[in-house]
Amino acid sequence: MTQRKTNTSVIPTLPHITGRDRILLQLLDDHSVLTTDQVHRLLFLALRTCQIRLSELRGIGLVERFRFARASGTLPWHWTLGLAGHRLQAAVQHRNEPTPRAYEQALARLAVNPQLNHRIAVNEFFVRLATHARHTPGARLRRWWSEQRATEEFQVIRPDGHGIWTVGERTVGVFLECDLRTEPPARLIGKLRSYERLAATNGPRYPVLFWLSSPERELHLHDTLRAEPASVPVATATHDADPAGPVWLPGDSEQRVPLAELDSFHGRATAANPNFRDGQLYLDSDGLDYPWARA
Repeated sequence: MTQRKTNTSVIPTLPHITGRDRILLQLLDDHSVLTTDQVHRLLFLALRTCQIRLSELRGIGLVERFRFARASGTLPWHWTLGLAGHRLQAAVQHRNEPTPRAYEQALARLAVNPQLNHRIAVNEFFVRLATHARHTPGARLRRWWSEQRATEEFQVIRPDGHGIWTVGERTVGVFLECDLRTEPPARLIGKLRSYERLAATNGPRYPVLFWLSSPERELHLHDTLRAEPASVPVATATHDADPAGPVWLPGDSEQRVPLAELDSFHGRATAANPNFRDGQLYLDSDGLDYPWARA
C-alpha cells in the first residue's frame, strides 16, 4: 500500500469534480473498493482515459489505491476513497468526517481485510450487470445495495448484496449470496431460513442467487437443495457466467433462464418493507443518476 501525503481539504477540489467523478465517489462510498477494470467498465469507454482520471483524482486526494504482490505478478490496483473524498462524502451525507488518523487506520483495515476478495467478487456481480445495462437498450440496474445497506433496510436478512434488475417489461429483485468455497453447501442452504422469514412477514420474496465458484460446487448445492427445499425462489450460476444472461438454474427446474425471468415478488406495502413509500411501490436507487439505471 502506498504511503503519501494526501490533500485533506474539500473546497479546493470542488472545481475539478465532474458529474462522472461524483458517481465514482458515491460508488466507492457505498461499496468500499473497486478495481481499475471495474471502474473502467462502469464509467469509461477507454481504459487509458480511466487510468489518467483516477491518477488525477488521487493527486487531489479524492481517491486512494493499494495492491499487493503475488508469485505470478502484482494484483490489480484497488481503489477506495481518499481522505478528501471521505470528507466530501461526509458533507454530502451529513455525517461526521474522519480524522487523518482514523482514515489511515480504516484504509489499512480495508487493505488487509481477509474478506477483501469476497467484497471484490460481490461488486463484480453488479459491475457485470451495470456494464450489460450500459450497452443493452431496455436493460436497467435500478438498484445496487451493499451488504450493509441491504441489512439496514431489510433488517432480518444479511445478503452479500441486493439489486433490482429490469429488462423491458420484466423486473426482478435479487438477493445475492456470493460463494468463494469457504462454506459447506449445508451452511449456504441454512442462510435461506432468514429469507423465508422475510417473505413470511409481507417482505419481498426475491430469488436468492447463489453465485458459485465452480460447476462442481453448483451440483453439490442442488443436491443439498433437493434434500432441504426452500419456500423462497433459489437459483444458481457460476462466476464465469454473465449474470444477465440465461445462466440461472432454479432450484426446482433443469432449464437455465435469464435473470429477468426468475420468479420475483416485491412484497406488500408495510412500514417495514423498503420497497414502498407512502404505500407506493418504489424500486429505484436514491441519489445520483447512474448511467446504467436510466430508462
